[in-house]
Amino acid sequence: MISMDNGDVFKDLIVVELASVLAGPSVGMFFAELGARVIKVENKKTGGDVTRTWKLPIEDPNDEYSAYYHSINWGKEKILLDLKDPSDRSEVIKLIEKADIIISNFKVGSAQKLKMDYDSLKNINPRIIYGSISAYGDDDPSPGFDVMMQAETGWIYMNGEPDGPPVKMPVALVDILTGHQLKQGLLIALMNREKTGNGSRVSISLYDAAIAALANQASNWLNTGQLPERRGSQHPNIAPYGDIFFTQDNIRVILGTGTQKQFEGLCEILNLDSLITDKRFLTNSLRLHNRNDLNEYLKPAFTEIPFDKLFKLCQAKKVTIAPINNLRQVFENGKAQKLILKETLPDGRVKKSVRTVVFKIES
Repeated sequence: MISMDNGDVFKDLIVVELASVLAGPSVGMFFAELGARVIKVENKKTGGDVTRTWKLPIEDPNDEYSAYYHSINWGKEKILLDLKDPSDRSEVIKLIEKADIIISNFKVGSAQKLKMDYDSLKNINPRIIYGSISAYGDDDPSPGFDVMMQAETGWIYMNGEPDGPPVKMPVALVDILTGHQLKQGLLIALMNREKTGNGSRVSISLYDAAIAALANQASNWLNTGQLPERRGSQHPNIAPYGDIFFTQDNIRVILGTGTQKQFEGLCEILNLDSLITDKRFLTNSLRLHNRNDLNEYLKPAFTEIPFDKLFKLCQAKKVTIAPINNLRQVFENGKAQKLILKETLPDGRVKKSVRTVVFKIES
């Protein structure tokens, strides 16, 4: 078996990033991690990517970069230029002449005004692949941020506890999903260029990416007419799945019992064998209907067993269960530590981020 070094995959590729915030830069970092030369062009007039200033209260206000900025800008060459300045523009054009990919997230119409749109740049470099991100698509100039998309596409409405208010996801999930969509499109465009020699434009909107990722929640509505509501972490189609309990030593755990065999194994571990033949819980559908009754049995049973013992028993019976960790606990784990990237700044400081490329390629 031969394992390929991910850092060499795109070692001859040149990417020019004309994007800011999260979605576009996450795509640039993807290519940087895979060995491409990624040049991030930031707006000199505004002091660079706005995320440079998105600092936690505990961060140094005089620091050039925020922790947020480091999360999606590892491994890039960063230059500050003004696309409206003839000299700076000329410098960017020279980069584009040699580039393979451009990543942009201009407001609708702005790229055309700057002559940084695909139609303008393909005359300079016919092989260029132009990745474009917008809020709502090419025909809608309305601006949009991740939180607006989460609200408009149903994510916030569905997220939160049943008796609580709607809640935004704790990361800019729509931005991340949009970045994944653009990566896929750019990779397909690269494959097509190998066949035809021609460049192309790949476009994606935050709105479309958010809708496309609704998965079973969208299908539940479209096919049954049942409106997805806030359920906390509970799964709308499986029980007990996403249900949370406390162990004897006060460790909060979440269940992922997705099969009948796992449910029966859980009952045996908790000394609740009678639930296996209880008519209310015989099938997943019945457990969904009688979820509250089921959890009334499970809740006290979990408090009778410490976490370490519970986890070992669940592993033995292949019952999926996990502790609910904070990020300190997450990054104390050796597996998570292996996914940390480090970058040394010109002043010698070392900054960290998390890998976005975590797949392996083997043959």
